[in-house]
Order: sequence, then C-alpha cells, then structure tokens
Amino acid sequence: MTARIPRRSSSSPAAHGPDYALIAVLAVICVIGLIAVYSSSYALGYAQFDDANYFVKRQALFLGIGLVALVVMMSLDYHILLHLSPLMMLATLIALAAVLIPGIGVNQNGAHRWIGLGPLPPLQPSEFAKLAVLIYMSAWLYAKGEIVKDVSLGVMPFVGMVGLIGALIMLEPDMGTTIMIAVITGTLFFVAGARMSHVIALAGVGLLMGGILLLSAGYRSERLLGFTSAEADPEGVGFHTLQLLVAFGSGGLSGLGLGVSRQKFFYVPGSHTDGVLAIVGEELGFIGVTVVLLLFMFVFWRGLQIARRAPDRFGSLLVTGVLAWIAFQFLINVAGVTRSLPLTGIPLPFISYGGSAILTLLTAVGVMLSVSRYAAIEDTEQTAPTRGVLRAIPLGRSR
Repeated sequence: MTARIPRRSSSSPAAHGPDYALIAVLAVICVIGLIAVYSSSYALGYAQFDDANYFVKRQALFLGIGLVALVVMMSLDYHILLHLSPLMMLATLIALAAVLIPGIGVNQNGAHRWIGLGPLPPLQPSEFAKLAVLIYMSAWLYAKGEIVKDVSLGVMPFVGMVGLIGALIMLEPDMGTTIMIAVITGTLFFVAGARMSHVIALAGVGLLMGGILLLSAGYRSERLLGFTSAEADPEGVGFHTLQLLVAFGSGGLSGLGLGVSRQKFFYVPGSHTDGVLAIVGEELGFIGVTVVLLLFMFVFWRGLQIARRAPDRFGSLLVTGVLAWIAFQFLINVAGVTRSLPLTGIPLPFISYGGSAILTLLTAVGVMLSVSRYAAIEDTEQTAPTRGVLRAIPLGRSR
C-alpha cells in the first residue's frame, strides 16, 4: 500500500522550529529515568554481573542512539513515511518471524523476544513493531478515507493486519506488547472515522480474546490472583503486588531520599523495569511521583496541541498514535504498580529500563516533533470530525 504524498498549498504553514517546550520536558523525563534506572538496578547489576553500572550503561547507550534517531526523524518531512511505511511493515514482519527461529532469537526466561547482535545488547523487534504498525496504519487509514467505514474494504483488512502482527508477538509470547498494539491501532481506527458499532464490536472481541489468553497460561492467571487476592498468599502470587505497595507506603510524602530505597534490594521484582515508579515513590515520595505525573501530563497536552494544529490528516493520525502509545502505556503501568489493574509487565515510558523501548519511543517522538514543525502556530478552525476523548482535536485537512 502506498499513498499519495499531499501537496502543500500556498496556505499551508511553512516549516518552522519544533516544539521546544516538549523537547525540554522530555529531556527532563529522560534524565529522571536514567537516575531511576541507576538507583533501582545497581544492586541487581552487582549481584548478577558484578557491575553496579551494568543496566544504567546499557540504558545510556540506547538513550544516546534514541536521541540521534529523534533528531533525524524530527528533521525529516514526515510525509516521506507514507512511502516508507510498507517497507517498515515488511521489515517488522521479518524481524518478528526471525525471533522465533532457533539460533537467531534469544531466549530469556522462557520467552523468545530478542535478536542477538553480537557484542551489542539484544534488540526486541516487538518494540519496533509498535512504531512500524503505528506509521503503517496511519498511512493506510489516511489513504482509505471514508472507506474505513466499509466492513469488507475497511474493517476486515484492518483486523487482518493487526491480527497478523498480534499473532506473531503472542508466539514469543508477549501479551503486554500485543495489548499495546491493539490499543494503539484501535485508537487510530476510532479517530480515523470508523463506525461506532464496528469499534464497539472490535473492542468486545478484543476483550474476549484477552480474557481467554489471560486464563490460558499459569503465570498470567497468577497475575490476576495477585491483583484480586494478594493478601491470601503474600509470599506467593501476592508478593509482587504487595511489595510494590510497601515501596510506595515507605516513601510517604517526601521519600526516604535518593538512592535510599530498601525495596530495590530484591523485594520488588522488576524494580528497574515495570516496577521503577514504586522505587521512585519510595525514594522521592508522593511529591516526587506527582512531579513525574505532571511532566507526563504536560507531554500529553503539548501532543494534543500538535495533533489539533497538524496541517493534514496524516500528521494528525501520526501524532494521535504516538500519544496513544505513550498515554496507554503510562496509564497501564501506573495502574498496575498502584494495584488499580493487574500487573501486565508493561514498562513506564522513558523511565523504565529497556534499550529497545527507549530507542523506539524517542524515534516516535521524533515523528511527532516533525509534525510540530509544520503545525500551525495559532489555533485555526478545522472541519474534520472528532469523537470521544479527542473531540476537541480536529484531525487536519486531507490533501
């Protein structure tokens, strides 16, 4: 699938500087993340690799590469992604299949999610799949226009493409990433103008399939029991959930102090990955966690402004997809560590340890900043319809 690159009319805004306020706040979040990874992982790094800096060095490496990718993507005209999207999707499918091939895929803790790169840290193709699917579906939905409302030409191809990616990722297995891809693409499908009845039907099927998958593996059902009945087995299925809450409770209002966490000493599993916010809460307290939450709120607000002012529908869809990615991953992680939802293993964006995750997220932010370079400086009256939480975000004019 390729789509015609929209021509810029004389009334289209010329390229200008990116959203520097967004860049500044993201830089602060990334610095907080690097500090949090070091503080929460040095004991584990020393115990497993005899190197207290093991995890933070890897995170810093991928953070640096990600910043380069951000600058490159920000400097490009985002419309080039319309032509590149099919190649990106093809490369993603090949990488996801390669992970399952013995000798190529790297097995860690019973999961085949990584591809080894010799002396370099392994990469996780499913993280890159989020970005590739986001770009591809934005281009596809932009090209389809009103056809997206048709069952045979819009809904079924959409389900087929997303289902293929989801099936490959579930073979690894990785339910958390599958959920995120379904949420990102579902948001794009909704915002692109799909019929509400189709959206509700797809959401219902997705919830049903998620429930089946949740109960089909022992470790997934244990996470559900850890959410509902943690106190009944505090040293078993409830251990992870309860230790996260202990970390938050120990921090109080202002925290124990940076680096002084006790729970990171092998009490909180994944203290540097999906449980990192609990360590932040223990060391910096309610105030520290609130600051982190407010920084993310600023990112969402600035992203919504970019989506509103994007010069065309493709740009609006790209930014909406990136925001959905960051926002839902943020909400699911925060809800999991605060026992508002079952734990899913989904990391906190920009803060949790994960080389592939930080690299792809920063690349996605680069795409959003590229759109910001062409976005209108002031609000303009747009006509494209919006619904739900995006009701106030007109989706730009199709070219």
